[in-house]
Parts: sequence; C-alpha cells; structure tokens
Amino acid sequence: MGIVLGPNQYGKAENRLVRIYRDGPRHEIRDLNVSTSLRGDFADAHLAGDQSAVLPTDTQRNTVFAFAKEHGVGPIEDYGLTLARHFVADVEPVHGARVEIEEYAWDRIDDHDHAFVRRGQEIRTVAVTLDGDDGGRAYVVSGLKDLTVLKSTGSEFRGFLHDRYTTLAETTDRILATSLEVRWLHIGEPEAWDVSYASVRGLLLDRFAQVHSKALQQTLWEMGKAVLEAHAGIAEIRLTAPNKHHFAVDLAPFELDNPNEVFFAADRPYGVISASVVREGAQEAGLAWSAGA
Repeated sequence: MGIVLGPNQYGKAENRLVRIYRDGPRHEIRDLNVSTSLRGDFADAHLAGDQSAVLPTDTQRNTVFAFAKEHGVGPIEDYGLTLARHFVADVEPVHGARVEIEEYAWDRIDDHDHAFVRRGQEIRTVAVTLDGDDGGRAYVVSGLKDLTVLKSTGSEFRGFLHDRYTTLAETTDRILATSLEVRWLHIGEPEAWDVSYASVRGLLLDRFAQVHSKALQQTLWEMGKAVLEAHAGIAEIRLTAPNKHHFAVDLAPFELDNPNEVFFAADRPYGVISASVVREGAQEAGLAWSAGA
C-alpha cells in the first residue's frame, strides 16, 4: 500500500481588524477577527518543499487589511465573500477558499459621535466557503456565539431515564440558562444580510423566552424550526447549548426556606446539547460546514 498526501490547506488565522469610518464628525466602527484558508494544488510544497505555488500567509493578512480600505467593511457576509472570491479568481493555484469572521459589536456612549463601549460578550460570525471545483459556488454560514440567556422559571426536567448511578432529582421548576452558539446555512443571498441576521437572532430569543421547556433539546428544536419557517432562504440551522447549571442552595441548616430563590451557579462540569434542524429537499451543503483538513 502506497503513502500519499491527503487533503490539505493553509492560511492566516485571527487577523484582528478594526475599521473606523471617519468621513464625517460621526464615526462608525467595525471590529473583526478574520481567518483565511486556501485550498489548491500545493502538493509540491509538502512533498518537495517547493513554494512556487504558495501565496504567503503574510500576503493573506495584508489582503485582509487592504480590502478593508479598498472595498470597505459592511455586513461581514459581504466582506467574506469579497475576500474568498478574490483568492479563488485572482490567485491561479487556489481552487477554494474559506473565510471565517467574528464580529464584536460596539455601542455609542450617550450617542456620542466617536466614543463607544463594547457590547457584552455576544459575537456575530460567518464562514464563507468558495469551492472553485464546484462551479464557483459560495456557501455562506452566518451565526452567533456566546449569546448568554436565562429563564428563571418556565423550565422543567423530569421523566428521564434512571439507572443505578442516577442521583439527579426530577423538577418541574428550574432555571434554564445557556450560552448559545448557532449557525445557519443560506440558500443564495438575502436582500440584506444585517436584516436577516437581526431577524434570526430575534426569533431565537423569542422562542427561548416563550416556549415552556420540558428539556433543552425541545427548546433548541422550537428555536430552529421557527427560523426555518420564517426564512425560506435558510437550508439548515445548527444549535449548540451548554447547560449553565444553577442549583438551589440548601438553606435548611440556617432554618431558612428556599423556594427556588437562592442558587449556586456552577461553571463545570456541564451538559452540552447540540441539534440541527434541516429543510427537506434543500440543496446539498457541500463544504459549507467543513473547515477542511
């Protein structure tokens, strides 16, 4: 049996880009973390150390910053598509590109023209994959992560499987808290990326709040289903939710009642629930969810 080179790629990870728009007295800010990765005929670089077909990762970094000036930074989906299309169309050895972007949001301080405060921990994301071998089709997966949510009631967990090691008590009233990571695959491009993102985010929060949860699994299903029902241009949504456990503290030693009012917030270990909700008959996802080698 022979030994051959398998799938491979290379790129520049976590280019921290801040673009300030100073065209007038009221400034705008876009704060990104951009990672690029290229696929193509790079076998000689691995097998013989021949770099003649390799665009340096340093050049990829420079391109990220230059394009922020030349093309501007609007919705991160547009910016990622612009970068990916450049690498595939303009760099001959490159057959495919993946651009992953995280965006950190800033709010104005008292509506000030050029003073901002970082907004919480939530991060908007996108992964753009352009596959030249698939007719130049672009796959766009928008998303968010570190969206921390909590319900102080309206959640239960009971009727679960028991074995000899089960000690968890069943409950009909518990805190439900998680830090959501959600990604959704687009079919084509919406009219406005920012409007689409805001709508999906709003639906996720609405269903989390409104659904009486018998299990976190059920909540994720209802959230994902609502997004696909409202957005015909989304083929699939994937949700990951680590449980942020809150345990009622036993105050009996102090002769105090605790009707689900005082909790210990445990950071580990924690359960993790993942689910995908898929539109039947949607076009194949190709490389959309794959980070490559």
